[in-house]
Amino acid sequence: MEEYLTIIFIFFCACLVFFMQAGFAMVESGLSRAKNTANVLMKNFMDFSVGSIMFFLIGWAFMFGSHNGFIGLDQFGLVGLSEHEYIQWFFQVVFAGASATIISGSLAERTRFSGYLIGSVFVMGFIYPIAGGWVWNGGWLAQMGFHDFAGSTVVHSLGGWIALVASMVLGPRRGKYSLQTNGKVKINPIAGHSIPLAALGTFILWFGWYGFNVGSTLSATDPRLALVATTTTLAAGGGAIAAMFTTWLMFKKPDTILTLNGALAGLVGITAGTYVIHPGYSIVVGVIAGILVVFSTLFIERRLKIDDVVGAVSVHGVCGLWGTLAVAFFGDLELIGSGLSRGQQIGVQSLGAGAYFVWAILGGLIVYGSIKKLGLLRANKHEELMGLDITEHGNESYSGFQVFSNT
Repeated sequence: MEEYLTIIFIFFCACLVFFMQAGFAMVESGLSRAKNTANVLMKNFMDFSVGSIMFFLIGWAFMFGSHNGFIGLDQFGLVGLSEHEYIQWFFQVVFAGASATIISGSLAERTRFSGYLIGSVFVMGFIYPIAGGWVWNGGWLAQMGFHDFAGSTVVHSLGGWIALVASMVLGPRRGKYSLQTNGKVKINPIAGHSIPLAALGTFILWFGWYGFNVGSTLSATDPRLALVATTTTLAAGGGAIAAMFTTWLMFKKPDTILTLNGALAGLVGITAGTYVIHPGYSIVVGVIAGILVVFSTLFIERRLKIDDVVGAVSVHGVCGLWGTLAVAFFGDLELIGSGLSRGQQIGVQSLGAGAYFVWAILGGLIVYGSIKKLGLLRANKHEELMGLDITEHGNESYSGFQVFSNT
């Protein structure tokens, strides 16, 4: 009876994580211009559709097949799985989808649809699953004592770092940066068309995160369920409050978009250590993530001159890194169960985070650099100015709405 109860529990949590795809779509749509809304929705809809097939064919095998420490070697096409084990594939494929969809927001408004889908194929088929097995299938990082309960690094930092390098390869939206006569670069704000959509997406993501974190216990009777739900909630609240006050102090007004991202930053930050970090410390983790996401977003936009439309690199990459290190700083060593001292745990967590950074950067450069070489990555000037809804899909998201823009 307990086994069937757990199957139902995992199925429900997986459905919550799948619903996060809608959250990502709403956030990205809201923070993009109206003329690109249909393109955003198509990317978020189809990257999971295409990626799930890749995760079925090869991704699951690379991640959860018989492992040599670096890569899985069997179970391609789910061959060899028992009837009850299919629920594990369903739970894991929605995690893979989340990692791939993180990239979409950074590349919004100037990426060819075909090139984006090719990128999703390689992320969900190769880059994500190979690295995922290092931790979640007894790979070399797991053997060293690396702890990432639900994916601060395995899912979020990996997606965030790929988004970083893909944004650099792609380049900024036209009009985002302009060279002035004095030789300085001017940063031109490009406002999204709907804060309500972005807020709705954030609520959906927060809601889905309970499936993400609580579901990672993989048992309906695990006593850690309530603790995981508690720390997840507190970290999100701490991140939102910290981002709100940080922007209030910096800009004299509390910024709505950065506050929303603060909640997501807190969620990303606590995901690695949900049950090994005390509820009180989970607030601290969220607060630090909320502050980090504000300064990281401004640094990436103003200093590095990288155009990240939704702030995905900061939310997922930077705060995923923070959450991974927070396990060692605030986690209960007995609950972590690695047998390492706190200093040793800090070293292992740092090593793991660094390994994922290098893997994501190299994988991202190869994949998106190759797509660019093929001429499939960047929309041309006319397409970008007209909007990708019309030029890529022949649709208007808002009938009768004037979408043409000179930027």
